Amino acid sequence: MDLKEEDILGADIGRHWYYRSKAAALRRAVSGISPRGLLDIGAGSGFFSRHLLEHTAAESALCVDIGYPADRDDAVAGKPVRFRRDTGPTDCDLVLMMDVLEHVDDDRGLVRHYAEKVPAGAHFLVTVPAFAFLWSGHDVFLEHKRRYRLPEIEGTMRGAGLEIVRGCYYFGAIFPLAAAVRLADRNTTEPRSSLAKQGALTNGILTAACAIELPFFPFNRLAGLSAFVLAKKP
Repeated sequence: MDLKEEDILGADIGRHWYYRSKAAALRRAVSGISPRGLLDIGAGSGFFSRHLLEHTAAESALCVDIGYPADRDDAVAGKPVRFRRDTGPTDCDLVLMMDVLEHVDDDRGLVRHYAEKVPAGAHFLVTVPAFAFLWSGHDVFLEHKRRYRLPEIEGTMRGAGLEIVRGCYYFGAIFPLAAAVRLADRNTTEPRSSLAKQGALTNGILTAACAIELPFFPFNRLAGLSAFVLAKKP
């Protein structure tokens, strides 16, 4: 996840409409596979793996991020969470890459690197920002290298040797508004985050809009702010 956004939102991150909605979408995206061990790449605070430990039957999480100053161990809901700068081979059966691949030069190579560390049958859940025409100062601020259409991120996963289970877009309900704002500022690439703390009313409205979309998002291959791809190691 993007640590810069985590710094902006602080302790409110779990209540912010964007992260609250994305966590709910993640939970739905992996609901049919019942993972036991989570490998969270570029995990930051481990927000998404912590969420799954709290709300699913997942038993443990291994959070990997080169930004950690030291290895440490923690627990969520009585389940172990290990924070490491790197990992060797692991029996984790679900790999999370939540808004990670857009930050690296070799996205396919990064997926392949971790695919070699997990057993056959392990799943990968990847999210990336969608559509190059939405590029803005927000992407510059977060040090993104690209945004993706679904066929592009699915091609990345296939190129890393994985099989696509399904791909879809999320945040489609707010896509027209967000696209209008981004296009209005398309000539401005000054680094700045478009994610900020919101008042209770705005936060509630946006959360509700995303919740209404949630049952249908696995079938949305048309438009959204984020692309979700579930893949599997053969």
